Amino acid sequence: MVPMTFAQIADVVGGTLHDADDADMQVTAGMDYDSRDVRLGGIFLALAGERVDGHDFAADAVKGGSALVLATRPVGVPAVVVDDVLAAAGALASHLAARLTARFIGITGSSGKTSTKDLTAHVLAAAGPTVATIGSHNSEIGTPETVSRADEATRFLVLEMGARGIGHLRQLTGMVPLDVAAVLNVGTAHLGEFGSRDAIAQAKGELVEDLRPEGLAVLNVEDAAVRAMASRTRAHVVLTGRDLQAHIRAEHVELDDKGRARFKLVTPEGRADVALHLVGEHHVANALTAAAIGREAGLSVDQLAVRLSTARPASRWRMEVTERPDGVTVVNDAYNANPDSMRAALMALAAMSRGRRAVAVLGEMRELGADSEREHARLGELVAELGIAHLITVGRTEARCIEQAARHGGVDAVRVADQDAAFAELRQRLRPGHVVLVKASRDADLQTLAEKVARAGDGAGVDAHDHVA
Repeated sequence: MVPMTFAQIADVVGGTLHDADDADMQVTAGMDYDSRDVRLGGIFLALAGERVDGHDFAADAVKGGSALVLATRPVGVPAVVVDDVLAAAGALASHLAARLTARFIGITGSSGKTSTKDLTAHVLAAAGPTVATIGSHNSEIGTPETVSRADEATRFLVLEMGARGIGHLRQLTGMVPLDVAAVLNVGTAHLGEFGSRDAIAQAKGELVEDLRPEGLAVLNVEDAAVRAMASRTRAHVVLTGRDLQAHIRAEHVELDDKGRARFKLVTPEGRADVALHLVGEHHVANALTAAAIGREAGLSVDQLAVRLSTARPASRWRMEVTERPDGVTVVNDAYNANPDSMRAALMALAAMSRGRRAVAVLGEMRELGADSEREHARLGELVAELGIAHLITVGRTEARCIEQAARHGGVDAVRVADQDAAFAELRQRLRPGHVVLVKASRDADLQTLAEKVARAGDGAGVDAHDHVA
């Protein structure tokens, strides 16, 4: 963070300093909102949530290293008291952004945001000091957090930006004006909240609308709704994809026996071979976006290829692969799920299990509105089409939709109520050489199941007498 005194922060956010002996004390680290994970010299945001109130943990945060608290009432430790902590954090982020010389890069889409953000940050690190969003902290809380972690030496600030309604991205870009904006896709994630795919496209397109003419919009040519956003920006547009009209293109895409893509990266300046270490063909599109942004930063096609080929998974529970000692491969992709990411994960499972037995453990997808049951049934149909041998669904109505559609297609499918029952089923089904995918929306908490299955490779999760065809 660009160092600021307590008094300066109070002035920027329009707050009042309390319980501080010295108004000239400095904050030297960024903003945090989890008192268990604060940075020395940082700012703790005392946010009030549905279950807990950050004000109750302000003293713990300061004890843990925070220098200052943003709060709506005095908390007995150095604090700037404001009417709205979130609004104050946004105002401070805007102030900090104006003091930085970094290039601001925003990435959005219905799926793939986090993986693309991680790839982009890895690529740009070859061109200069880079700060990126932690995990999927892509909201009006995560954006100030990320901006506050940058300092005068930061050259690139990579921001994952999410939206749950029209106007959300405009709010974030108003907080941090972008130099580069990338839109990956328009899918059906949060369809229940938006109401229609057109509304999702309207919301996602806000990312490119306020770019200056000298800015860059990176758009996926293969998604018609995204490509149409070219008419909504004054900035230079670069198209990515496998289509011949793409400026940054992938040719000769192949998957290895671990489901990782190899392809020829094609740019206006030349070509180079890329071999991704990320599992799933869907990462090709993510890599092309990262390449387009890296090219804009001045990296050559050979440098882009090297950086893409050396990237490793950087955020938890996204196609996280564990090879158990007993020969079972566990793929933990349970951070979140929507129809697009579910399809991508299932296709990756099919690619990884060539000549091996595939097992899918699928939980329910949330926020799909009236199309929810049909979208879940389509997943079951896809499981059958891909030839996945075994399916375990976890949950109630929607889980039953997946199970019944898969069973109708000839899949050995079963529905269970909870994680314990799913683990018991896996004890009976898994054998050495099997590949198991675990995926669901975050609320299902199936990443815990996946981690338990991954740890069971010492034999605790597979009985020696089990014989599953």
